[in-house]
Amino acid sequence: MQNYSTFAFTDPVKKLQERFGSRSAYARQERYAHLDGLTEQETRFIAERDSLYIASIGENGFPYIQHRGGPKGFVKVIDNRGIA
Repeated sequence: MQNYSTFAFTDPVKKLQERFGSRSAYARQERYAHLDGLTEQETRFIAERDSLYIASIGENGFPYIQHRGGPKGFVKVIDNRGIA
């Protein structure tokens, strides 16, 4: 997994951040190191959830978002890159 900011903050987005005064804050965020995959803290967080949202993009380019719920722990972390 890439650092989120490497694909979220494209040049046009950075120009808008500069225009609206938020660029310096986001530039600091870009310097943080990000691990590849889920951490122990994230795994514990997921294990405690009783609901989640699933989001994807359809072939028409529009988002599709679903809510799913169940007993606490119904979502399982199968490895540091996947959940079920």
